[in-house]
Amino acid sequence: MISLGIYEKALPQDISWKERLEIAKKLGFDYVELSIDETDERIERLTWSKKERQDLVQTMSETKIPILSMCLSAHRRYPFGSNDLKKRKKALEIMQQAIDLASDLGVRTIQIAGYDVYYEEKTVSSREFFIRQLKTAVHMAEKKGVMLSVEIMDDPFINSITKFLEIKKQIPSPWLQVYPDIGNLSAWPENDPGYELEKGISHITNVHLKDTLAVKGDFPGKFKEVVFGEGCVDFKGCLATLKRLNYQGPFLIEMWSGKSQEPIKEIEKAYQFLLPILKEVGYEHESKTND
Repeated sequence: MISLGIYEKALPQDISWKERLEIAKKLGFDYVELSIDETDERIERLTWSKKERQDLVQTMSETKIPILSMCLSAHRRYPFGSNDLKKRKKALEIMQQAIDLASDLGVRTIQIAGYDVYYEEKTVSSREFFIRQLKTAVHMAEKKGVMLSVEIMDDPFINSITKFLEIKKQIPSPWLQVYPDIGNLSAWPENDPGYELEKGISHITNVHLKDTLAVKGDFPGKFKEVVFGEGCVDFKGCLATLKRLNYQGPFLIEMWSGKSQEPIKEIEKAYQFLLPILKEVGYEHESKTND
């Protein structure tokens, strides 16, 4: 049986954590992925009090829906590769806080965004800063037994598993792995998704499932909010490849429907699209609604 999760931003936003986890369970998911994005509101989660953390752990226990992974995209605002020393220091501060929060909540994997910089110019120096900072971050994580997993991105810096593996050579730690996004991996024309999954299988900890529109000529691609089945992703081919490679880790449906008019219906539609494909290639999923 596989573990199937849902991204926090797919779920209704202005509700309590208990309500959010209960909805995830009702929809058939096994876990939720927490978002720590670049907004002040979500960065403030890193300073949750001991009681707030204990209350959330208790809520997870009561609902039987854990938070097993964290999407740490706050580094878009404070990137590892920034030319600004203050931002690089802030990036490591955020990293330590995220690791501590993950440890307290039982989060197993922190997804690191594969950007050297996001709002700044990319240079040889930004790559070097990124690698040095990431190396420090990995040492922080291994002390708490938390996995750091780099996401394959909508950005040329790390838009393939091949590029991740070049970074991995510089930081040969078991606590640094890769979190491929099937949508992002498929959208870049230079990538062969099947080959990339084969090449990186021994380093894959989690897999994001979403659809995308491919980068073509002057079109920069579309990496978010593409309806499942209307993009460029060969879900059957990618999932069959992962099954042949004996991948048994978590799958996470990544959506941003939380602020839409009918988020539940959008999630149900995505779930109903993906579940038959997963079953067809040999993956079984037991819905939490059967508990």
